[in-house]
Amino acid sequence: MTVEEYNEAANQHADGVFRFVLKNIRDENKAQDIVQDSFEKLWVHREDVSGDKVKAYLYSTAYHRLIDLVRKDSRLSIVDEIRSDETSTQQYNDVQEVLNKAIQLLPDDQRSVLLLRDYEGYSYKEIADITQLNESQVKVYIYRARVFMKNYIGKMDVLV
Repeated sequence: MTVEEYNEAANQHADGVFRFVLKNIRDENKAQDIVQDSFEKLWVHREDVSGDKVKAYLYSTAYHRLIDLVRKDSRLSIVDEIRSDETSTQQYNDVQEVLNKAIQLLPDDQRSVLLLRDYEGYSYKEIADITQLNESQVKVYIYRARVFMKNYIGKMDVLV
């Protein structure tokens, strides 16, 4: 990979990788760090990565960095906070807020594959390559995530 190809990859994929990471961790600074780390790793391994594999390499690297970060951070306080919110009888007026909360409740693998499929538009095969899962497992995770989302959101009158 040449310097020009690297710069082109940065121009084409930086925003998409950032959106993917940000949607998962909801912290702009950490998302920027992960994106920067991903591009740094691409630069270090530029001789080994072909031009047609750059996108998958970047998303895969960002995904693995994201998982590492999530494992480092303690999520117990977030889960406890969300559970306490669930017990309240508050009704929501913002559908996007409810969707974001439901996405954050998903297990990491399910959240990542759901976001790659529904928000970024990747095929099952591309998601399998990025996450290093097999295609059938990707489909199962997406199905389980969607069932959870449906059950969490419930009837639309909860949103009104």
